[in-house]
Amino acid sequence: MGLVSQDALNHLQALMDQVEEPLKKTFQNVHQGFATENLARFLKAREWNVSKAHKMLVECLNWRVQNEIDNILSKPIVPPDLYRSVRDSQLIGLSGYSREGLPVFAIGVGLSTFDKASVHYYVQSHIQINEYRDRVVLPSASRKYGRPITTCIKVLDMTGLKLSALNQVKLLTIISSIDDLNYPEKSNTYYIVNAPYIFSACWKVVKPLLQERTRRKVQVLPGSGRDELLKIMDYESLPHFCKKESSGSSKHTVTVSGNCYSLDHPFHQELYNYIKQQSRILEAVEPIKQGSFHVDFPELPAEEEEIAKTIESEIHKFKGSNGDSESDYNMAFKSMVIED
Repeated sequence: MGLVSQDALNHLQALMDQVEEPLKKTFQNVHQGFATENLARFLKAREWNVSKAHKMLVECLNWRVQNEIDNILSKPIVPPDLYRSVRDSQLIGLSGYSREGLPVFAIGVGLSTFDKASVHYYVQSHIQINEYRDRVVLPSASRKYGRPITTCIKVLDMTGLKLSALNQVKLLTIISSIDDLNYPEKSNTYYIVNAPYIFSACWKVVKPLLQERTRRKVQVLPGSGRDELLKIMDYESLPHFCKKESSGSSKHTVTVSGNCYSLDHPFHQELYNYIKQQSRILEAVEPIKQGSFHVDFPELPAEEEEIAKTIESEIHKFKGSNGDSESDYNMAFKSMVIED
């Protein structure tokens, strides 16, 4: 670590040492014993500007306190059938670990419909997975590998992506903003697999709008990405949609234990049981309430808002000029993509 970086860390640490309760307690839940690594995340997110990083971190801690994020893992989505519906329409799971010990999260971007519950349930579910990752998964990996592990790998499956799915841009932008402002620099790399023309076209438009730091993290892999991903993880840790050499692999039959999206997958069973256990502890103090756990949605950063508007503009452009059939969309986007 360079001298400037170390000075920035020392300065930010000195500022955070002055933080009082309840911010101090929620900061402990954020760093889980790895304060230096977590201070570095906020500094990276603000280009190592100490005052901006400090402002961002304090705002994050206030958001956590105001929205009771420290208690979100004791707030189950009930009844169970509703939670299963959320899991079936918001596809995400932990498929394994890289050889360096980083958790590998699989995300079904193309096949997630977000149409079985209200926006608040999907946001609640997303934050619960973030918190379980940060409080349980990453500390466990750190103990296993004997070093701080504070980031993860995400494999984004674009199988089934259609323009109709992009109508969820508003929800996805809310989730992305929550992550950017409150969980910065938690993803080491984003691997895009099974990308159709629609994604390729949108990526061409969105890529120039992203910060260079973010662009460097994104790798668009050919087909299912199987061969490239096997360079950094064992076969057992591959997401199920990457275990075929050809693209479109999400459609092949997989066992429940192999489909990391499924509520019956070990990861989701562990998460579900953990939340139930925590809720029983809280229930001894106060009864569990029906309904979603409402979280204040952040005001979109200018960059996020511009990206959302750009995507929506491209959707309307092609809807207006190319008919409504999926084949028409594909042809339109195919003509738009310029190969590197």
